[in-house]
Amino acid sequence: MPFIETKAKSEYKIIDGKRTHVITPECEITLTNMETGKEYMSDAEADHDVNNPNSNTKREHIRRDVNIKVAAIDLGAASGDL
Repeated sequence: MPFIETKAKSEYKIIDGKRTHVITPECEITLTNMETGKEYMSDAEADHDVNNPNSNTKREHIRRDVNIKVAAIDLGAASGDL
């Protein structure tokens, strides 16, 4: 089951003295044990499984899939005419 690592946001920041639009996309993570097929709900849960002496899970068994969701941005009237 995927979990959200970073939420989408749009904000203005001062960078090098200039007002700059900073867009952070939503980042959805799916952690899967490739040996067992188990999906983890957090990095901490996967770490716990790897560090558990009663588990055969190794770090290399954990697959991390990242899905970045980027919202459409209107760049102006001429942007779609290229």
